[in-house]
Amino acid sequence: MSIWGTILGGAAGMALGGPIGALLGAAAVHFAGKASRGKIDNFTAQATFTVGFIALCAKMAKADGVVTRDEINVFKKAFQVPQNEMKNVSYFFDRAKKDVAGFDGYAKQLYSLFHNQPAMLEQIIDLLFHIAMADGVMHPAEMDYLSEVARIFNISENEFARILESHLGPNKSDPYVVLGVDREASDKEIKSAYRKLIKEHHPDLLIAQGVPEELIDVANEKLAAINDAYDKICKIRGIN
Repeated sequence: MSIWGTILGGAAGMALGGPIGALLGAAAVHFAGKASRGKIDNFTAQATFTVGFIALCAKMAKADGVVTRDEINVFKKAFQVPQNEMKNVSYFFDRAKKDVAGFDGYAKQLYSLFHNQPAMLEQIIDLLFHIAMADGVMHPAEMDYLSEVARIFNISENEFARILESHLGPNKSDPYVVLGVDREASDKEIKSAYRKLIKEHHPDLLIAQGVPEELIDVANEKLAAINDAYDKICKIRGIN
């Protein structure tokens, strides 16, 4: 079953609780007339991850007050949403945007569920960056929003700087910052940092942890940025 079928069927809604569970439960009633109770399994993790991210996207849209066409197009591309499901996915976005609950409730629930899987939380930040920078401009309010979500996720300032740098593009990013290493680091330390990032952000591992396959393109872009940074450092240092 695709992630959209899982979400729209409300497989996790009533069992999960919290703002994400409420959103899933409301969707189950809206789309199917009832929500089925179930344990927290991999499909539930995928649904939680996806709906939590959609809610954070909706809240971010309110950060600068404007949702641009570029942001919407990137959202559609990143999510690989089938055309026949766009109306249903829009339901989550619009409901979360109007929800009186603040974004911090969604962020805290995601952290409570995935705090032992930091790469998944970083994937959410990556996805949010992807949407925020779709129009080529990072609004100060969006940056503040992303910084606060990262704080709730217990992502350090140095880690946040590394994530940000990976979204600047190969012509603007500092390869050392992308890998999270000092310029004075040894070749061995650089290789170790590179291998650690590649392992943590490999799409297969993220999927196994609960990131839906429909959202994995951004992870592939992250790997490309990491590989590009490492290649640049290797050329600078003459590392074979």
